[in-house]
Amino acid sequence: MDKDLSYYMALPYRVEIIADREEGGFALSCPELPGCVTTAETAEEGLRLLEDAKREWLAACLEDGVPIPEPAKLEDYSGQFKLRIPRSLHARLARRAKEEGVSMNQYCVYLLSRGA
Repeated sequence: MDKDLSYYMALPYRVEIIADREEGGFALSCPELPGCVTTAETAEEGLRLLEDAKREWLAACLEDGVPIPEPAKLEDYSGQFKLRIPRSLHARLARRAKEEGVSMNQYCVYLLSRGA
């Protein structure tokens, strides 16, 4: 399959929308496409402008032969990772998990999901 502009435009790139609380409006980007950003007064307008920015960003890469990253897929992640922590923190987490009546793994997932 030839990876042309329409191929890349159809991929589900992540969109980040950040409100500018000081001056108003929004900044929008596709984090997987470095430098693909735009600003707008409303999020809806920003999404339209971001599509144009993405199209131009991708077209420039294709024209210049620059490799284009594809979006990450959930299948790329196992759901597991190792984490080294101080023994004192390990002990506190284990105690809290026991108090809550859950495994330490479940308790840590709960804590991570609250902060993410």
